[in-house]
Amino acid sequence: MSPALAYLIYILSSFGLLGLFLLVYTRVTPHREFALIRAGNVAAALSLGGAVLGFSLTLSSSIQHNASFRLFLLWALAAFVVQVLTYLAVAAALRNVSAAIAADNRGMGLLMGMISLAAGVVNAACLS
Repeated sequence: MSPALAYLIYILSSFGLLGLFLLVYTRVTPHREFALIRAGNVAAALSLGGAVLGFSLTLSSSIQHNASFRLFLLWALAAFVVQVLTYLAVAAALRNVSAAIAADNRGMGLLMGMISLAAGVVNAACLS
């Protein structure tokens, strides 16, 4: 396969996976991130941004360290699950996370974003 075609396949697949991730992740969380962000809620932006960055880091690592597109997709699915489970576990441990984010508690939004980012960094490192 030519490098240009491989690039096109990976970039389009990655953007598609990011879109799917956003769709599913924002359905899993009880608060409505996009509506909150449109209203100027910084906590929601911080929380969602960290999750997207965490997921993206694993996509990047998977592209760099896997020789096949099939393995890339497999690890993308694993990263997807890790990010969602991270949110669910932390939200269960901290309680009222969704209400705090909806109320624009920036500390909680930042904490959730950084935990999601940390999960992504660790997940990405596991692929190297």
